[in-house]
Amino acid sequence: MPEPVKPRVLVVANQKGGVGKTTTAINLGTALAAVGQPTLVLDIDPQGNASTGLGIGQAERHRTIYDVLTGQCGLGEAILSTRIPKLAIVPSTVDLSGAELELIDIPRRNFRLKDELEAFEKTDSSQFSYVLIDCPPSLTLLTINAMTAADAVVVPLQCEFFALEGLSQLMKTIDLVRQNLNPRLEIQGIVLTMFDRRNRLSEQVEADVRGHLGEKVYNTIIPRNVRISEAPSHGLPALVYDLRCPGSQAYIKLAGELIQRERARAALAA
Repeated sequence: MPEPVKPRVLVVANQKGGVGKTTTAINLGTALAAVGQPTLVLDIDPQGNASTGLGIGQAERHRTIYDVLTGQCGLGEAILSTRIPKLAIVPSTVDLSGAELELIDIPRRNFRLKDELEAFEKTDSSQFSYVLIDCPPSLTLLTINAMTAADAVVVPLQCEFFALEGLSQLMKTIDLVRQNLNPRLEIQGIVLTMFDRRNRLSEQVEADVRGHLGEKVYNTIIPRNVRISEAPSHGLPALVYDLRCPGSQAYIKLAGELIQRERARAALAA
């Protein structure tokens, strides 16, 4: 299949915190790069955890997504290479937490990221097959910008009871964005994270989610895994920190499943 000229933009989002959102963005991006799909991660969470998890120190973050959104530089100027071949990132810092106030009076404030991505696509975006956007765990102007710019949403869902409540809220948000800002937005898939087979609740949550959303739920499940939790403290994706651990192997399978879905979608569109 020929490489797409325009990268597929996927936003990794969930309004609930602690569901493995940033972990999924980091390791899915690494897995996509590892199988030959050049990937760009956009860190639009003011905490900057995706940047830290990919080994980008504070001193290296000269240009960030804050500068891009506030018009101080173009997207291409803020891209940094990571130690993983074919994986790049636009980092974030705590400065981003003030961006919402600064964007309130800017024209097309909901479209800032979309406009910057489109400008980038006209220059050298063909170097990337995928753009993954890591969002803050809340419904903010930053999250709205990400969904407005995206082609589809990847939803990490923790296998716990309260996660289901958060999922229903997220689905309403996606519908509102689709109706008012981005008609092409779709759900690429829902990935179950922190799955513990020793816990009956995990299996119950899986059954409930698959019962309600069917094929939207990925077959691949990300298990609860200590090595995944340890990796960010070393500034490494889990796939680099410990390739053989169950969590890393699961993210490799998830990348393969995502690519298959994208190929099936492209075939139908053709």
